[in-house]
Amino acid sequence: MVDYEALAARIRALTEGERDVVALMATLACEIHHSDARFDWTGFYRVTEPGMLKIGPYQGGHGCLVIPFARGVCGAAARTGQVQLVPDVEAFPGHIACAASTRSELVLPVFDAAGAVIGVLDIDSDRPDAFTEEDAGALEVILAETFGRA
Repeated sequence: MVDYEALAARIRALTEGERDVVALMATLACEIHHSDARFDWTGFYRVTEPGMLKIGPYQGGHGCLVIPFARGVCGAAARTGQVQLVPDVEAFPGHIACAASTRSELVLPVFDAAGAVIGVLDIDSDRPDAFTEEDAGALEVILAETFGRA
């Protein structure tokens, strides 16, 4: 299991004073990805136009380049502004299979200081039911601390 307290402290130290959203996303993707073997793909999709997400910084194999808000787990998180914890991606209506190996997914909306959704953090696992509410809650705090400053 991830030591989220240590992860948050590392991220705070690495990102102190940084305001560039892409630099923040790149740093978080790297740190989060390497914090747990369950995390097979870790990255951000950025809102680049109304209703559209585009690939941002990530760790792992190739991701989908573009995801509309109307499709998939990432689209649902961006559209609703709510965390999507999906134990079985095959059971999620409209799931987009960017990688055939993905079995479960955790997607968190990323908000700027004004409360607007600027993207999503997508974490995929090749294990079914890999993520917990604890993962979601701890990552929400890290995102709020990091991007609330952006």
